[in-house]
Amino acid sequence: MQDELSTREAAELLGVSEASIRRWSDEGLLPVRRIGRRLERRFSEEDLRRFGHTGRLAGRTARPPSSPTVQVGGLSLAIGTHLSAFYGSDAGRLRLSVPFFADGLIAEEPCFLVAQGGVLDSYLGALKAAAGIDLQRAIESGLLVTAATPGSTVKNSLAFWEQAFLGALRSGHRVLRVVGEMAGVRDRFSSEDEMIAFEVAFNVISKRFPVVAVCQYDVREFTGQVVLEALKAHPDSFEVSLGRFLN
Repeated sequence: MQDELSTREAAELLGVSEASIRRWSDEGLLPVRRIGRRLERRFSEEDLRRFGHTGRLAGRTARPPSSPTVQVGGLSLAIGTHLSAFYGSDAGRLRLSVPFFADGLIAEEPCFLVAQGGVLDSYLGALKAAAGIDLQRAIESGLLVTAATPGSTVKNSLAFWEQAFLGALRSGHRVLRVVGEMAGVRDRFSSEDEMIAFEVAFNVISKRFPVVAVCQYDVREFTGQVVLEALKAHPDSFEVSLGRFLN
């Protein structure tokens, strides 16, 4: 069969990690054929290009060398990165996320914050105090968008992000930034398992849009088992210095 690619070649084509390719194929999101005694994966180039149909593929590489990167915690991250971060104090919540948003607002890159109540207030207070930020203008112009939660099911949460990202892209923006406070998100889902299922599904969206997303877990609100599942749901986190995302 022609145009069949290995896991490594599929990852190169989509500009993602081999772990992401394996996860998507295991979950049935990406069609795969198994061959040989070792049941090695083979992927149709047509299926892969359809998977990345939003136009991010050009030739054999999804991300050209000139693609922008985003600084998070002192690291330069490629567009399409979806990370988990963990904190155990109110100060730790803001250490990475506020500079991440402040850089975006100064650069006039759309920032999406999923938070509510006192957690949302802490973000807005910190951003208002940040140098070079006109918070009121950012909110009124739609440059900073806040939401209590993207939805109550995996399906409508993904639809929320699809619509939000497409709207930002129609306005000509090239980089989108997301921070999600997962304790609040969890409260709208029927279970923590469904929240984790949403996180896994978001990996697909994060590769289809020019987004860098940081999902924040307040470890005071989650069991160790959920923290472990959250780590597993963010394979991109294993490709960076994970210690920078423990606060």
